[in-house]
Amino acid sequence: MSDSRGPDSRGPEGRGQARSLILDAAEWLFGEHGISSVSNRQIAAAAGQGNTSVVGYYFGSKDELVRALIRRFEGEAAVLRIAMLNQIDDSAELRDWVRCLVFPYTDALAARRPPTWYARLNAQIMADPMLRNIQLEEASAASLQQVIHGLEISMAGLPASVRSERALMAGHIIIQTCADFERGLADAAPASGKTWRKVGSGLVDALVGLWTAPVSH
Repeated sequence: MSDSRGPDSRGPEGRGQARSLILDAAEWLFGEHGISSVSNRQIAAAAGQGNTSVVGYYFGSKDELVRALIRRFEGEAAVLRIAMLNQIDDSAELRDWVRCLVFPYTDALAARRPPTWYARLNAQIMADPMLRNIQLEEASAASLQQVIHGLEISMAGLPASVRSERALMAGHIIIQTCADFERGLADAAPASGKTWRKVGSGLVDALVGLWTAPVSH
């Protein structure tokens, strides 16, 4: 049943639950219909919140709602990333660092109850200049910076400009590949039996190849 009370009438537990329901609803609606096409009223209704101002109450602007979605996912991915970093220590192998870049993303999606929408949402975020800036601001986690540093060291032989160019390519490849696979899962489970883990493995192979490709002069 929808809760028609004002947000202030909830206790801490109720507020936390309402916030989580709003995030779930927003991620679903943004992923399915596009960020600009979804209103706060639609999000509140999908979250079962009778008070249509509840989204603004908890998150303020739509940009801050998107930021909260990014933070939630990045928090889940960071736990997995830290565990992987503890395993590889100071490896000099490029593949180890690429795995630490890819698998926390695909495994975090795999850990969520299907269907998921974050990969499609993230593709939208990275295509929007303002939202992309928010994503880049939130990508400052120490564990992710450690992965980036490890990648740079393992590719020390590449010119800095080439490393930067290929890092940009890698980001697009990861985001779009995952968005396409997630979209396919939403339409119908792939007949090939492909899983998020297999998607991650394919991405690792592709990105190792990308970063080790010869440089034209």
